Amino acid sequence: MPSFFYRAVTEDGKIVRNKVEEINRKALIKKLIRNGLTPIAVRQRAQTVNSSSKTKRRRNVSDISSIIQDSNMYVNLEKENQKSWFTRTNEKLIARTSKITSRDLVVFTQDFYLLKKANFNNIHALTTIIDKTENLRFKEILKDILAGVEAGENMYTTMEYYDDVFPYLYINMIRVGELSGSLTKSLEEAVAYLDETTALNKRLKSIIIPNVLLLIGIIILLFVGILVIIPLIQNVFKSLGSTEQLPAITLWFAGVVDKLMKYWYIPLGIIGAIVIVVFTYIRTPKGRYNWDYFKYTMPLFGKLIFSLDFMRLARAMLLNLKNGIRIQDALEVSKNLNKNYVMRSIIESSINNMIIGQSWIEPFEKSNLATPMVIEMLNIGMKTDLQEMLEKLVEYMEIDINNTIQRIMKILPEVVYAIVGVFLIFLVIVVLVPCIQAYMGGWLFSAAGM
Repeated sequence: MPSFFYRAVTEDGKIVRNKVEEINRKALIKKLIRNGLTPIAVRQRAQTVNSSSKTKRRRNVSDISSIIQDSNMYVNLEKENQKSWFTRTNEKLIARTSKITSRDLVVFTQDFYLLKKANFNNIHALTTIIDKTENLRFKEILKDILAGVEAGENMYTTMEYYDDVFPYLYINMIRVGELSGSLTKSLEEAVAYLDETTALNKRLKSIIIPNVLLLIGIIILLFVGILVIIPLIQNVFKSLGSTEQLPAITLWFAGVVDKLMKYWYIPLGIIGAIVIVVFTYIRTPKGRYNWDYFKYTMPLFGKLIFSLDFMRLARAMLLNLKNGIRIQDALEVSKNLNKNYVMRSIIESSINNMIIGQSWIEPFEKSNLATPMVIEMLNIGMKTDLQEMLEKLVEYMEIDINNTIQRIMKILPEVVYAIVGVFLIFLVIVVLVPCIQAYMGGWLFSAAGM
């Protein structure tokens, strides 16, 4: 009878996993559902027969609940049911909604690396880390990985189910390490990768978030001020009977504000329709490609976005080449790493070029996105030592990205202040100055020689 490895979720949110024998996959899924389990993954396991296992008889599981009770990897369901409804619901909610931060992943990788360096096996290392993990959702994921390892699976196999937690390059590092027998070295590289990525993300957030919040806050204040101040000024002048003294542009602007307040749903509907159309277009293959190309060519941030994606590509290729993987296969792995349609298209063209015996660097050169320096370094690497040149290229890209970030840090605040300044100048010229002139009879400006 075929052997299967399954993962499922119980009614109280716990992850259940085990290996069982069943007629087929469909029958197992039905049995899981009958016993109150929601299948996550059901995979048929390869049969391995040796001299010691021939005499052993695999149990034929007819009651899935017995698996849960007998397994030392899960909480006893009867004990769980003794808890109050509020406690079980709260634990379930926390486990499902707990956010796994980059810090959680960094700490896990660092601890795992140190334990492996101390000659801990994977099961012992994972068990030790699980005991100290405070994030409930991450703890459940690590338990799932541990269960897979205990069942004879590689760690990266289970990690692939949690690609929202483990980056693709990270999973590939673990995969290469496990398959090549150099997991400790791969973990060391993963620690360095996560540290660099975390530091870079912090720098980007420190640049973008404050300036964006500042711009949004000021714009909101300006619009609120317009909606409040303009009607007040109009009422003042109406009470004085001097509305006609205001300039035509001021009266026009006041009329626009009045109509916006009265028919606010019209511009809101137009904006909503534009947003829906844009998002619908972006979800099409052509729209997604054009949007991703715009991200690479947009002012100020375009070069930075492309450089980050290209450095990720170079790192992935370097990692794979270090472990003896061919350039073509390394490109294939790097393609899966990138979500940008333009970058994936370029990499696919590179792979196709290699198949027909042409240069894989040519598509990057034709894209006009990579700098001449990058193209030249790749060409030299193909003639000498590509692995060594990729190491130098990654270093160069890191310096270039840092320089780009420094330029953005200088330019972005200036752009924000310029936009705010235009709004303020408009308000002063169109609203405040005419109102003061009309109300004061112009004597203040005459006295000042204006």
